[in-house]
Amino acid sequence: MTAVRSRARARAASAAAVIGVLMCATSACGTETAPSGAAAQSETNWEEPSLYTYTLKSSEGERTLLGTFRVTVRDGEVAKAVGLDESGRRVVKQLPGEVPTIGELLEELEQARSDRADTAEVEYTADGHPVRISLDWDKNAIDDEALYVISAYEPAGA
Repeated sequence: MTAVRSRARARAASAAAVIGVLMCATSACGTETAPSGAAAQSETNWEEPSLYTYTLKSSEGERTLLGTFRVTVRDGEVAKAVGLDESGRRVVKQLPGEVPTIGELLEELEQARSDRADTAEVEYTADGHPVRISLDWDKNAIDDEALYVISAYEPAGA
């Protein structure tokens, strides 16, 4: 009798575990974690100012835009870019047009989302500007990732 109860409990526990795993797996399929709170609101409310400066650290993947940069944006265009490390100085010297505005980084994020990239994530500050953008178009591909960290953001007049 005890052996029968033990087997019945074991089966019930196994069934519950399988059901739990299946529920977790299927509830995550096809969903994207939506931003919440201030971050969600900021995603749609932040407007790129006409004049600002920021520091960009661009890393990961095999891309031309790698390094750390201090960027000045005026009227939606990069007015000045200074490479702050060896990679950044090389990009500014050889390919100055590759250094983006924050708006262009957000456009790249939206394009990755439209292309159904495996990873297209962004973190925002309370004022709404992005501070980290992580992209990976294909998790099974090597070196197609991009990580952008935005710091020292200063809108004109702030």
